[in-house]
Amino acid sequence: MTIFVVVHGAWTGAWDWDRVAKRLRAAGHDVYVPTLSGLGERSHLALLPITLSTHIDDIVNEMIWHELTDVVLVAHSYGGFVATGVAERALERIAAIVYLDAFIPEDGQSFEDIMGEKLTGPVVPVPEIGDGEYATKAETDRVAALATPQPTGTFIERLELTGAYLKIARKSFILATGWDGFGSVAAPLRNDPAWSVHELPCGHDVPLLMPDELADLLERA
Repeated sequence: MTIFVVVHGAWTGAWDWDRVAKRLRAAGHDVYVPTLSGLGERSHLALLPITLSTHIDDIVNEMIWHELTDVVLVAHSYGGFVATGVAERALERIAAIVYLDAFIPEDGQSFEDIMGEKLTGPVVPVPEIGDGEYATKAETDRVAALATPQPTGTFIERLELTGAYLKIARKSFILATGWDGFGSVAAPLRNDPAWSVHELPCGHDVPLLMPDELADLLERA
């Protein structure tokens, strides 16, 4: 039995991981997918002063109050910022880390830096869903209805790092190859013996697009 703690991506929530979590739990694993403050069913908090540190607290506190150790920490997309920060605070609780089509930030970097544009206002609107991103119109409409604006503070706070995540014994990167997104992040890891790199042939929203295949990879993390 493995204990998974999942950090979902920006603009989403635990709902994005329901299919994967169901499969992992059916296989006998414990799965924790806390919705980050200000998003999903917690979107009523979005106008509070929520920052990247708030989201790191969300995950660290999940592990503390559920008394979790030997955790496989899984981070999707923006969640890479959060998980990397969590490793700075709770390294002793983490047995493995999986970056799923995710950012691996550098010390002093913010999500705003990567976006390359100055963000203003209390929230960042949900990006428009591209044509063909999901298999059906019904799925596209569902995602559009459930996605919520992202508190701007989570994108503009710079992350202070010592490189704690590099001390985690098992490190994996899962690359979605169906779009041109995180290939440059995965590339230097392919020849690094400290990392395992895997690919799934789909777009960025891997938990919805290939839940069975993703669950299989996570069980091997």
